[in-house]
Parts: sequence; C-alpha cells; structure tokens
Amino acid sequence: MKVGAGNLLQTWHVSTPISLTCLHFLTFTTSVPSVTTRTTNPRNLYINIGSRTQTTCSLTKPVAVLVIPQQTHTLTHTKITKGQEEAMEAQNKLRSEFLQVLRSRRTTPVPLTIELAKPVTDPLDQNSPPSEVELEIMTSCPKADIANLQDLLKEENLYLTVEEGDQGKLPLLILSLKEKTKAERRPAVVFLHSTNKYKEYLRPLLEAYASRGYVAISVDSRYHGERASSATTYRDALVSAWKTGETMPFIYDTVWDLIKLADYLSQREDVDPSRIGITGISLGGMHSWFAAFADPRYVVAAPIIGVQGFRWAIDNDMWQARVNSIKPVFEAAREDLGKSEIDKEVVEKVWDRIAPGLASQFDSPYSVPSIAPRSLIIINGAEDPRCPIGGLVTPESNARQVYGELNSLDNFKIILEPGVGHQITKLQVKESSDWFDRFLKPKLVPSTSNCKLCVML
Repeated sequence: MKVGAGNLLQTWHVSTPISLTCLHFLTFTTSVPSVTTRTTNPRNLYINIGSRTQTTCSLTKPVAVLVIPQQTHTLTHTKITKGQEEAMEAQNKLRSEFLQVLRSRRTTPVPLTIELAKPVTDPLDQNSPPSEVELEIMTSCPKADIANLQDLLKEENLYLTVEEGDQGKLPLLILSLKEKTKAERRPAVVFLHSTNKYKEYLRPLLEAYASRGYVAISVDSRYHGERASSATTYRDALVSAWKTGETMPFIYDTVWDLIKLADYLSQREDVDPSRIGITGISLGGMHSWFAAFADPRYVVAAPIIGVQGFRWAIDNDMWQARVNSIKPVFEAAREDLGKSEIDKEVVEKVWDRIAPGLASQFDSPYSVPSIAPRSLIIINGAEDPRCPIGGLVTPESNARQVYGELNSLDNFKIILEPGVGHQITKLQVKESSDWFDRFLKPKLVPSTSNCKLCVML
C-alpha cells in the first residue's frame, strides 16, 4: 500500500489472527521513562449543595489563573542531550502558543467549583441516536467478572464550572467502584463522545473501566448533551463561530474544559494525579488528542478515529468527508465569501476562523510529537475518509523521531484497522483498553508507611 512519500506503511501481525496495517508500530524494549509534573497553583475547590457551600480542600483561597505544567521528562541517562533539550523546549513553546489561543476567547476567569447534578434520563442526541451495533461494540469492552457489579458501582453526576456564560458548566458522569477504604488512589480515564452524542452514550465503557479499578469519567462536550437545547445546537454554534469569531466550538473550547477537568481530577482524593488518561471517539478522538497535547497531566492518550492531517487534506484535495460531517458552517462561509461551491479556500478560511492554527502550527505533524514522551496510541480505520491515512505519514515520522530522541519508543503506537472506515469497532475498544491497562493499571503493594495505603511500583 503506497501512501505519501516514502511508503511508510507496514503490516504488523499480532498474536491474534487479525492483521493490522500500521504506521511503524514500534516494539523496541526500551525502558519506559516516567513523566513528572509540577503542582499547579493551589486553589480551594467548592461543592455547592443547595444554598450551602462546602470547602473540600484546605488550601489557599481560590485562584482562577490557569497554570499548566511544562512538559518534563525523567530520562534514563544521567545527562540530557542537546537534542532532548531542544525537543522539550519546542514542545513547551508550541504548547504555550496553543494555550494563548485558548485564553484569547476567555473573559473573566472563574474559580473552579462543582455542583451536584441529577442523572440524565433522556439525553439529547441531536438527530444521531446510537445504533444497536454501536452499543454492542461499547459493551464488548473488557470488564471484570463481578456478579453484582451494578450494586457496587458508585455514580456521580456533577457540574464543573469552567468559565462564565451558558456553556460555562461542564456536565460530568463519573463511575467507580464503591470504596472499601478511603486510603486508595486510583487511575482515572476521561472519555469523550462523538459528534451529536452525549456522555451517557459512553456509559458501557465507563462501567467496564470502573469494574477494573479505574475512576471513569465522561463529559458533555460544548453544545452537546446537557449543554444543548435543540437538535441543531452544535451546528448553530459552528455557524455562529464563523460569523462572529467569538467562540471556538470545534475542538478548542472543549479542550479548555478538559484542562479545567484535569485541575479537578488532580484534587480528588480517590484519583492518583500521576495516572490520568484520556480517550475519545471521532470528535472525541480529536478532543483527546488536543487535550493530551495541551496538558501534560494527561499522561496516557488513546484517540480513536480522530487524529488526521488538516493541512494535508487541504493540499491533497481530501477534505470533503471531514467538511461534510459539519457542512452547514462551510455552506455559511461559502455564501459569505461569494463562492458558488465549497472549495479549499473556503475550507482553509473556516478552520482559521473557528479553530486558529488547526491547519497550520497546531496540526498533527506538530501537536502529536509534542505529546512525547507520554504514552500515546492512535487508532484509526485504514479506509477512513475523514482521517485519510496519507495525512498521518508526516505526524508519524515526526512523532517517532521525538519519541526516539526521548528514549520512549515503546510509548508510541499507531494502528490502522484494515477495511474499516469512520466507525468504532470492537478491536479499537480492546486495543485502547489494553493500552490503558499497560500504562495506568495499578500494581498495588502494601505501603511501609503508618497509614494503610497502597503504592504503585
């Protein structure tokens, strides 16, 4: 199979009979380096229950200023090479530029607060209800054999305040096993839904991960689920972003939410802040990709059918399928630009307007390598027209170079499932689940401290 210059695609055979077309899947047995982060500015976290406000963290007063830790790396060598230093500097510079774009659309910072919410019984799907096949795929996720699992699950429905305005509350659905002891911190995984879906759609995945000892979190992305008021809310938001330039509903605004979510998860007593992962499907795959790029606290990422080359698609006339997935905003731009049809100029102007830098400095050839050395698996369909594999050649090559420079080749993997288009599959669910178990799953031993803690080796 020839795609792009250099024919970088290869076939890798796993232990199962399935043959996966991959981009340089790496199996080098290098030691897996750890990722260190530094604590952000301390802040109080408030829970609003009716008219009462309860402080849950005895820290300093609320701080609304966002502080993202820079990418750091514990290398296996005693001396950092010039190449490693340059790679980390480039990552932090690009991340800083991206955060400046996110901040440019924010007004007055708000304290990080949470409110109790009620379970959603009739979620709004914006004319895209889940199919029986999709639900079957979701329920195929590996699950612990617990007979009375439903009785042991703890469910939390919350609103996290991330900014001012009608989209300023982030709805959360959190599932975990009920604690036998208060002295256990667990790995956490954040799940992002696809276009026009909602957080409850991902519940089968949350239940499966929770059964295996994770704190599993799903959210409603901007203008979806509880943040939508009609079947056209997301579409209308995209068109409004093109018209006014005031918001960034495609990818970026939800990434801001996910940064604030990392603030919250890092302060939960049941979450190990050094073991937070993120994954998502389609639009959610893009959200998880960019959240991992923007915030090093997401130490493991598994974007599914989301990573693509926006610039490559424009330059190679392969943008149509992606554009058609949110066509109304491009039609509005075509009309405003006086065009008879949508062309690459329209596409480029829309991306620059609603997601600045998406098809340039923050595109996959630059943002994907900036996730290194943290663990990253990219899972796509080999025949996906929305994420054409030709657009992954350069991101893969660049990422492989940086992961190699940082002695972390074993932390990077790309799977392209043969014969699969833009759809979720059981293989994708299984591969992403295995990836999280490999890098986040706790290996618990008794602590030698006075308290009855468990620690991870």
